[in-house]
Amino acid sequence: MEPTMTRTLAELSKTMRAIDFAMLSSRTSGGAISARPMSNNREVDYQGDAWFFAEDTTRMVADIEADPRVGLSYQGSSGLLGVRPFFLHVEGLATLVRDKAQFAQHWTKGLERWWPDGIDTPGLVLIRIAGDRIHYWDGEDEGELVIARP
Repeated sequence: MEPTMTRTLAELSKTMRAIDFAMLSSRTSGGAISARPMSNNREVDYQGDAWFFAEDTTRMVADIEADPRVGLSYQGSSGLLGVRPFFLHVEGLATLVRDKAQFAQHWTKGLERWWPDGIDTPGLVLIRIAGDRIHYWDGEDEGELVIARP
């Protein structure tokens, strides 16, 4: 089936809000692809950038420093009788942010569970993933968007 451009970024963003987790994939120094679950903050409207907090000492941060091309995979409702499955994949470029002012802009309630010291947590890093291509599957509807950057 050839991809069609039937959905807008705003429409996909609305669907993404209902998804709890994304899988962030990066390439390891050995060339393997590694993926780990990241909390998809459902309070934020996706407009082409995804933001995740992590610790500076993680393998994921080292992977991104070596190769910033990453992927995000989302899975919505699926498998239930009468519910169309929804899948979405974002390709993009990751940037590591170590600026507390940016931390404060993206900090949301509930993150204290992992980082009790909040934005003052030593070694905290913010990962910005600037998406440039989205491919989605919603039941039998399939489409692709290229995210235009100014």
